[in-house]
Amino acid sequence: MSTDTSTTSVESQFPPPSQQTTLKRRASASFPEDPDDSVSRKRMKEEREDSDSVVAAQAGDTVAFAKDSELADQLAQELQCGCCSELVYRPVMVQPCQHFFCGSCCVLWIRNGGSTCPHCRSASTNVTPSRALQSVLDVLLRSAPHKARTERERQQADEVYTGTSPIRIPSPRELSPEPDISPGDFVRPCPNCLPGNPYGWRCPQPIVENSWPLEDGTPPGHALCGNCENVLALPSPLTTKCDFCQVSFCGIGIQGRCIASPISSQHLHNLSDIGDLIQTPAVYECFNSNTVEVEIMLEYLTAQGITPRHIYREIVAHIQAQPQGFLPLIQEELFVDIHGVPAGPEPDADAPRNKICRQCASEVFLYGLRDWFLRERQKGFLEESVLNRKDCVDGEDCTQQTDQGEFNHLIAHTPPAQPETDEQTDEQPQEQTPVAPDVLLGVFDALDSPPALPHVSSPLSGPNLTHDVVGTSVLTTSNEISATDEAPAIHDTANDLN
Repeated sequence: MSTDTSTTSVESQFPPPSQQTTLKRRASASFPEDPDDSVSRKRMKEEREDSDSVVAAQAGDTVAFAKDSELADQLAQELQCGCCSELVYRPVMVQPCQHFFCGSCCVLWIRNGGSTCPHCRSASTNVTPSRALQSVLDVLLRSAPHKARTERERQQADEVYTGTSPIRIPSPRELSPEPDISPGDFVRPCPNCLPGNPYGWRCPQPIVENSWPLEDGTPPGHALCGNCENVLALPSPLTTKCDFCQVSFCGIGIQGRCIASPISSQHLHNLSDIGDLIQTPAVYECFNSNTVEVEIMLEYLTAQGITPRHIYREIVAHIQAQPQGFLPLIQEELFVDIHGVPAGPEPDADAPRNKICRQCASEVFLYGLRDWFLRERQKGFLEESVLNRKDCVDGEDCTQQTDQGEFNHLIAHTPPAQPETDEQTDEQPQEQTPVAPDVLLGVFDALDSPPALPHVSSPLSGPNLTHDVVGTSVLTTSNEISATDEAPAIHDTANDLN
């Protein structure tokens, strides 16, 4: 019995090999206990191929991204502006050379005096917005937004050019010829000094060749032309003199330029069209460098077809209608040292002003341009969004005038009210003291025999009652008597005389 018990305990401690648990890790549940070798190898091969394809696809995406990034960099480099060397913004194309730039860069180029293509310097007169380049630019920025210009740069560019209208490049300005002075530091004879000259007039004091040194100034009866700076004869019928700058013009050097014409018919110097206004810095100085107000004016001139010469004539007509005329301009010395030649003696300030040169005409234009636009806005032809803007509290003295046109900075100047002086107070008519009835009686007693007197109908006693009045002076005095208190006294006086 004990033997069986010991045997049972031994068997329970050491089970037979068939019942012993294995020490190997069990296979995964995804594998069968007895997998087929061929199926297992095929599945492993497919999984390996799938993983390789995923890795290849990821590598392909990386390569494609790299290629797209490289393409974006190359495209951005090709779309660089020729002026600022940055990605073009609101591109415009110059014709016929087809170079493109930022619209704002092209406008600034023209304002600074550019009259050709900024890249190749070829002659051009037409600049238009390029829709094709803008489409390519939009595609580039959708794929690479980080290449876009900063918001501040875009705001500054929009203040200069909005990208909706073509730009006109002004034609190159005609240069004046060099002064025709003979070598040897001597004054050369004027065109009228030569005998048999084609101008039909001979200078009474001709200049002899190589006889008058330059250091001695101009010869008697001669001066230098304000435009071509050549020597001219003052008494010549072709010579004209500007009544504003007191400089003479020969009328020979450059037709239409070497002349002082009547004020209303003169042309402006370098301000023939709106394109010249765009590139003239003095126009912006008239508006305190407020580009917003200048752009509003330029758009208005373009829409209405108004030329600078038309504006000049209206400015001249307005100045001539003022009591002082051109005297305020003379007092401000607007026409001093305009030309590079000596001016003649200055006449009296009240001297008549009949002729003007091109440079002085431009000064008159710039002097009255701002006030002209203020008067023009009152006609109501501008857009309501412009006319309905609120006035800036600081007006033209505002230091932040680039507000995209939110406020109006063009405010008409109102002359301050002049205080009333003592002299004006003394000149006011004083009320006359009414004459008492006893004074009238004294006047009547002094007369020996009263003359025949007219009968004046009294409004106080009715139409049937008449009163005798002695003399015109007495009539005037009696009219100043109070109608309420003195009427009975006058009635008694008339009865005594009768």
